[in-house]
Amino acid sequence: MYPAIEPYDHGHLDVGDGNLVYWEACGNPDGKPALVVHGGPGSGCGPGQRRGFDPERYRIILFDQRNCGRSLPHASDPAVDLSANTTHHLVADMERLREHLGVDRWLLYGGSWGSTLILAYAEAHPERVSEIVITGVTMTRRSEIDWLYDGVGRFFPQQRQRFREGVPESERDDVLAAYARLMADPDPAVRAKAAHDWTAWEDTVISLEVNGKPDAYSDRPDDALAAFVRICAHYFSNAAWLEEGVLLREAHKLAGIPGLLLHGRFDLGSPLEYAWDLAQAWPDARLVIVEDSGHTGSDTYRKEVGKALDGYAG
Repeated sequence: MYPAIEPYDHGHLDVGDGNLVYWEACGNPDGKPALVVHGGPGSGCGPGQRRGFDPERYRIILFDQRNCGRSLPHASDPAVDLSANTTHHLVADMERLREHLGVDRWLLYGGSWGSTLILAYAEAHPERVSEIVITGVTMTRRSEIDWLYDGVGRFFPQQRQRFREGVPESERDDVLAAYARLMADPDPAVRAKAAHDWTAWEDTVISLEVNGKPDAYSDRPDDALAAFVRICAHYFSNAAWLEEGVLLREAHKLAGIPGLLLHGRFDLGSPLEYAWDLAQAWPDARLVIVEDSGHTGSDTYRKEVGKALDGYAG
């Protein structure tokens, strides 16, 4: 990773619906434009995400998706309405940001939920994308959501039961919608418990990754944790407002865009077959399987990211 850097410009972009999206630009203002698309949804961008790029060759742009990070209003406030926070809104925000910054085409980099959003944007605006680097491929199909919040529990039955018991018994037919409701409860104690129960499950899913970070989901300040869980439950209880399988079905729209898909062999939450399926449908993408990694990465994983970004810098 390159040394830590600070933004040379930043601001809040009015994207409508009462939302102000935070953005920042780092590195070389005349360099190759690259957009970092964070995961979660609801994680927000961080300073470490600037460091995968050569600051002499890249114009590195980061943004916090609606209602998280430094974007306003913040989802940790249960009074904030999330109805104008969908995948389609975020794709429109990315395009508005591109126009605002005067970028013609940009490289897209991100992983996990970020890969879903990258694919949705690139399939809608392929002429605006120069290259794509994705880590931890997800396409947020209902089958993937069902696996992450239920199916993978075959490896962790006790913890899955605790996750389900975090919502009232009468609401367990739709556990994710129940968590979304709890995260909008006016009682801060109810929200705090729901956030703890949700991230305890997320941390369980990655707990076998020997080279990863064991508390990657729960290790956040209270407000950031609340926004993360609330937005995740909001998105996944609605299957991200995507027609089932649409991103894979329309991967042919990515023809001509060079891509690299990096996926850990031991990613339990997002099994390797997701990346494999996408690589078969997108002939200009190359799949690299990282043998010592799960969903949260490893030193090998990070080196592969660096190699890819250096290779695309020109």
